Amino acid sequence: MDLDKLSKLVEQFAEERQWGEFHNIKNLVMSLSIESAELMEIFQWLTPDQSERISENEQQKERVSEELADIFIYLLKIVNKLDLNLEEICYSKMDKNAKKYPVEKSRGRATKYTDF
Repeated sequence: MDLDKLSKLVEQFAEERQWGEFHNIKNLVMSLSIESAELMEIFQWLTPDQSERISENEQQKERVSEELADIFIYLLKIVNKLDLNLEEICYSKMDKNAKKYPVEKSRGRATKYTDF
């Protein structure tokens, strides 16, 4: 995936529509949350088994795909607005997670690190 190319496309799309005044951090974060809630809505009443098989239904798979794309686009907008490097911050967070959740304490457990 070429994040730089995708980020430029997202920014160009918004610029062409003169949406810059609406794309402040507060609005972008709220929009990210709203799109996440729309993804949750798709899964809301499914059983765990049904949710695992959702991609077997093309219509549901398309809905999930569109919500995931919306979420990722807003995430890119936020990252760009805050001048962050998404790849760097993800690697950094994974390093922190590895320290908080060592394999020997967390394997097969859904326990928060503060409860080890």
